[in-house]
Amino acid sequence: MTNDLQARGAQVGQQGAQKGLLGPTGRPLVDFPVPPALSGHGPARIIAMCNQKGGVGKTTTTINLGAALAEYGRKVLLVDFDPQGALSVGLGVNPHELQHTVYTLLMDRRATVPDVVVPTRLPGVDILPANIDLSAAEVQLVGEVAREQALVRALRSGTDDYDVVLVDCQPSLGLLTVNALTAAHGVVIPLECEFFALRGVALLVETIEKVQDRLNPALAVDGILATMYDARTLHSREVIARVVEAFGSTLFDTVIGRTVKFPDASVAGEPITTYAPEHSGAESYRRLARELVARGAAA
Repeated sequence: MTNDLQARGAQVGQQGAQKGLLGPTGRPLVDFPVPPALSGHGPARIIAMCNQKGGVGKTTTTINLGAALAEYGRKVLLVDFDPQGALSVGLGVNPHELQHTVYTLLMDRRATVPDVVVPTRLPGVDILPANIDLSAAEVQLVGEVAREQALVRALRSGTDDYDVVLVDCQPSLGLLTVNALTAAHGVVIPLECEFFALRGVALLVETIEKVQDRLNPALAVDGILATMYDARTLHSREVIARVVEAFGSTLFDTVIGRTVKFPDASVAGEPITTYAPEHSGAESYRRLARELVARGAAA
């Protein structure tokens, strides 16, 4: 698998260099190298997938980026931090049949990550699942001391053996999302190539800055990821141009195109990297994994 990935990555980079191609962001296509193998695992870098707007690709990105990083030899923990449990279902886990979820980890100080973690069918990828019980945590944590640091404490109990922890946040800027931002080293902002999605980014950035100022000075914005891009529409191209104008290099060079293969893979309970490994969507997430490592945002 690794040799295949190296060949694909080299081919994409060589084609871009030879043809002088520009990517959807208007910048030259960059050949992001295949990450070198790791001699050991951990400590983990925690990345929050965050956007208060729903339907922008947070869960899809968490699943497929995690799978792509695992293909490159990284040990990945996915945290379902949305009471809807879409991340869990998208990896074939039925959260309603589980005795322990991430809610247990937050509310029971005796619980540890190994008590709750569930291995997935993907080598190198584990998940902390969630279900509707998590919605009660936001209410129950309100009266707690250091309520914004509940996830920090919870993850401290067993993430040192992972290289990357990806937290799939709920579509809101409530206490659960603030917990994720407080626990994270970096934030990836999936942004649908649509005007109304663009309008909410300023509010999200303001929230991130407040968390940096008051709770987590080390928090960094790793990048904005354009999703559901359709090169055939002027609207998608205009949205990306606006993001480049406003945020510059904060926008990832990798852009995720719109395709029915993503929901098809979700129904199958697996990432697109295994459901349709040769599809352009799978290659896009492998490219994103390489870019994230190249930027220093992942091991």
